[in-house]
Amino acid sequence: MLLTALKLFMTLSLLTGVVYPYTITLIAQGFFQTAAEGSLIYKDHQKVGSRWIAQPFTQAQYFWPRPSAGDYNSLPSSASQAGPTSASLKQTLRQRREKLSQAHNNPNVPEELLLASGSGLDPHLSPQAVAYQAARVARARGLKPTQLVPLIAHYTEAPQAGFLGQARINVLELNLALDRHFQRSQP
Repeated sequence: MLLTALKLFMTLSLLTGVVYPYTITLIAQGFFQTAAEGSLIYKDHQKVGSRWIAQPFTQAQYFWPRPSAGDYNSLPSSASQAGPTSASLKQTLRQRREKLSQAHNNPNVPEELLLASGSGLDPHLSPQAVAYQAARVARARGLKPTQLVPLIAHYTEAPQAGFLGQARINVLELNLALDRHFQRSQP
């Protein structure tokens, strides 16, 4: 009986620990190679990020992403766990609102630019949050805000399947397109 149990253990270990993972990896690499490799984005043959993880842009000539509770690090990905009655959350939101209001000369800051996403890594913004920042980005690049409108429209993704979620813009892809289409200003 012990020999039978040992054979069964070894067979199942081989199947579930080796055969199954390698089979799934081969299928993923064959049919979904980009996703299987992390949906990486390259610029001049250098990895600059992933399509699914926000990047910490802070310079005026770029669109800024949502705040991140995990400092844009995917390893400790998490929310802040602060609730609506948290004094520290209220203070953080007040500081973010003040900073964004000053940077954009506009006190009507979209909520998504104040609050981190659940994972702290959301790479997308709504078209409204991007439009809020357009004047600042254009000014830093020596452009008119209207010059950014076609680029923003081009990078606006429709809801999935036409009705799931909201329209959204990947901030990293938009910022890379800014550098391709408009000369990057020097600080």
